[in-house]
Amino acid sequence: MRSETDVVVIGAGQAGLSAAYFLRRAGLRNGSGFVVLDHNPGPGGAWQHRWPSLRLDKVHGFHDLPGMAFDEHDEHRMASEVVAAYFERYERVFDLPVRRPVEVLAVRDEGERLLVESADDTWAARAVVNATGTWGRPFWPHYPGQDTFTGRQLHTAGYRGADEFRGQHVLVVGGGTSAVQLLIEIADVASGTTWVTRRPPVFKDVEFSPELGREAVARVERRVRAGLPPMSVVSVTGLMRTPQVRDAEARGILDRRPMFDHLTPSGVAWADGTEQRVDTILWATGFRAALDHLAPLHLREPGGGIRMDGTRVVADPRLHLVGYGPSASTIGANRAGRSAVREIRQLLGSPVAAAS
Repeated sequence: MRSETDVVVIGAGQAGLSAAYFLRRAGLRNGSGFVVLDHNPGPGGAWQHRWPSLRLDKVHGFHDLPGMAFDEHDEHRMASEVVAAYFERYERVFDLPVRRPVEVLAVRDEGERLLVESADDTWAARAVVNATGTWGRPFWPHYPGQDTFTGRQLHTAGYRGADEFRGQHVLVVGGGTSAVQLLIEIADVASGTTWVTRRPPVFKDVEFSPELGREAVARVERRVRAGLPPMSVVSVTGLMRTPQVRDAEARGILDRRPMFDHLTPSGVAWADGTEQRVDTILWATGFRAALDHLAPLHLREPGGGIRMDGTRVVADPRLHLVGYGPSASTIGANRAGRSAVREIRQLLGSPVAAAS
């Protein structure tokens, strides 16, 4: 079935709901005005898939959605449950037209409109806000011998808790915050852990500040304006030396080794011939932007990224990416949603509604 609408929002995480809120405030109606398509079975965006041991006190920053405070004060509750409930309440209070589960397969150019296609339905839109995030596209690097390893391999996207690694030797690959957090968590129950990263980790003895945040956003924005892929967060901000990290350093948990050369049936081996037997390899190697459905629009630049001007795709001003590049944070997603809607209202030829 084909439907016509002014705006399609793809994704109902922080960025998608922010855009939907400002579309609602701008006066667009459900259905003919805008629709939100979400591939998840329920509210919560990527948060609903976070591991059960991720409590609110371990979350590195969470910002209110626009127009409604996140008023949970019990820091020991599971982030997946609390945030999903908050998103559900938000959708209901603001009467946001979220349809789920809808898996968007492709976005195509039909001249005056963009066609947003799923397996069952098609929406012909005058503008599209893409807010698909990264959780659906975990990055698995390839190393020689990967298919010969007889133990278990999993990505952080499939991590559900440390107890399943009790008594095992676990190798954690990756230099980001999640790698450090999960390594510390697993070390309490594992028989042993090994941490490997491509580059030596850089820990900072400063708290994350608005100034550091602005600097990180500016560096990423320069890249996407040049048509380059966004940098990882840790490559921009570094790792914060929290009390938990200091304790782990003192216990030797964060004694990092360089990347191994190849995998063996029983573990990994370095170029100098040393080997480490492991039971499980946890690939904490991050995620990539989930943009495969935009491939028919041919937006990629020679540098591998999509050239952006704010949230607007330079090659097609009808398309906005929110929660991408410099707006890939909870507070950045809110601002990006507001900015995208302001420009879309101008594109549609209607007065710009107040969005403050």
